[in-house]
Amino acid sequence: MEWSVILNKLAEGMVVSIVIFVLTLLLSLPLGLIVAFGRMSRNFLLRNFIKLYISIMRGTPLMLQLMVVYFGPYYVFRIRLPNEYRFIAVIIGFVINYAAYFAEIYRGGIESMPVGQYEAAYILGYSKTQTFMRIILPQVIKRILPSITNETITLVKDTSLAQVISVSEMFTQARAIASREASVLPFFAAGVFYYIFNYIVAFAMEWFEKKLSYFR
Repeated sequence: MEWSVILNKLAEGMVVSIVIFVLTLLLSLPLGLIVAFGRMSRNFLLRNFIKLYISIMRGTPLMLQLMVVYFGPYYVFRIRLPNEYRFIAVIIGFVINYAAYFAEIYRGGIESMPVGQYEAAYILGYSKTQTFMRIILPQVIKRILPSITNETITLVKDTSLAQVISVSEMFTQARAIASREASVLPFFAAGVFYYIFNYIVAFAMEWFEKKLSYFR
């Protein structure tokens, strides 16, 4: 197989990996903030339910979670879902997993803020919502950005786990080509693709962090 064909196949898989990456971030970042609020809630039942959810998501492999999301509806409820559900299951699995990690990052950032800032905002007449959105959240984002960057880079590599339920992302394509051609070169090519993807993500996050440097 010619290199142009190999690269085209890997590029097709890379598109799937990028879609998984983008959708996961777009959905898990806001969901993580909501989960963080639940984790800090004064409601005993809600707080402990969220705590259990986070514990399960962080304490079990993402690969296992993907399999549960995909096979669960059939084995539990005997519901046969269309083949297109594979990709939906990947997104659901990634989102609920990463939302748990992001929630703990958010919680750490929010709880690290000095109480005096809330008191000062109250004196100035800000509501709780205004205080959080205009004063606390911008500072929290700045503080947690390095941790968010680490999780984002991990997400790039974790997209390869979609292969467990036969979603043909880049690593799946590389493995298929390597098996067919009896060559390790497709894996090296995939490694280069992943590295470039991660480099772009890290560069973008670093640029964003510098943009927020005025909060120091």
